[in-house]
Amino acid sequence: MLIGLAGTLGSGVEDVIKALCKIENFKLIGLESQFEELNKFEIQEEILSTPRIFKDDISMLNYVTTNWRDHMIIPNVSEIDNIELFVKRPFFLLVSIDSPLLIKFNRYKKSTDSNITLEKFCSITDLNLLSSNSNHCKFQDIAQLKLINNTTNFKSLFNSLQKLNLTNPERLRPEWDSYFMHFADLAAMRANCMKRRVGCVIVRNNRVVATGYNGTPRGFTNCNEGGCYRCNHPLIESNSSGVALSTCLCLHAEENALLEAGYARLGDNSILFCNTCPCLTCSIKIVQMGITEVIYSQSYSMDSFSEKVFKEAGVKFRQFIPPTYGTVVLDDN
Repeated sequence: MLIGLAGTLGSGVEDVIKALCKIENFKLIGLESQFEELNKFEIQEEILSTPRIFKDDISMLNYVTTNWRDHMIIPNVSEIDNIELFVKRPFFLLVSIDSPLLIKFNRYKKSTDSNITLEKFCSITDLNLLSSNSNHCKFQDIAQLKLINNTTNFKSLFNSLQKLNLTNPERLRPEWDSYFMHFADLAAMRANCMKRRVGCVIVRNNRVVATGYNGTPRGFTNCNEGGCYRCNHPLIESNSSGVALSTCLCLHAEENALLEAGYARLGDNSILFCNTCPCLTCSIKIVQMGITEVIYSQSYSMDSFSEKVFKEAGVKFRQFIPPTYGTVVLDDN
C-alpha cells in the first residue's frame, strides 16, 4: 500500500507519519524537496534516516508499482505534479489532514516558532491556501479519506489511527459485500420516495440479477412530485416510520428488485443486499421468493421483527459494517 498525505500547515502530518511508521512499519518515499520540509520538525531519526528519494514522480511511481506490497508513505503529495497518475493505481490511498485553526496554531507554534502570533499564522496559512501553486483544495476533493486531527498529544493520535486501520485491504479493493452494497447505495440515488432513499441489489454467484429502489409505480407521478399522498403529508403518520403503509403508493426497493428478477431468475443461493434493513412486509416477500441470505447496512424501525421472520424461514440475515470512509474526526481519548 502507498499512502499519500496532503496536510494543511499545523495539521500534524509529521505525527501522523510517526504513528503510521510505528503501527505498520511504513517507509518514507518521495522527492528531495519533501524531506527538506520534514527536517524542520522533530521526526525520529530512524524514520528519516533511510527514506527512498527519487529525482521525479515518474521514477517514484515505477518503483512503487514494482513494490506495491510494501507499506510506503509520501509525506507531502503537493510536491507531486502528476498526482492523477498515482490516484489511478489500485495500491494508492490519498489521505488529507486538517485541524481547527487554534489547534493548528498551537501545534505550529510549539514545533517551529514560539513567538509567532495568531494573526501571522493566519496570514501564512491563507497565503499557502491561495497560492497559485497550492493544490490543497484539489487534494481535499479527491482524497478517499479526510482526517480532522483534533488530537493534542501523540498517544491519542496513535490510538485513533490504530483503530482506524488504514491498511485494511477493503480501502483499496472492496470485498464482495462492500462491492454490492455500493451498488445498493447507487441504486438508492434513483429513489423518488419522499420518506427515505433505499436501494437494493439481488445477486447470484457474485453476479447482479436485479436492482431496485423505492418510489411510485411505473406510469405514476413520482413521489417527490406529489405522486404519493401519504409520503407528502407527514402528519398522516405522525413522523413515525412503518405507520399507515396500507395508504402508501410507493413500492419498496426490495419489492422492485424482486419483481424485476422474478422467481425463475433467482434460483438457488441468491443474496439480497439492501442499504436499509427490509421492513416486515418486504421480509415476507423475500422469504417467499427463495432468497437465501439478506445483508443490510442501515437499521430500520422494525429490524427485530424482520430478523424473526428470516430466522424462522432459515434465511441468513446480517448487518454489513464497512470500513470508515469520507471524513473522520480524530479526538483525544
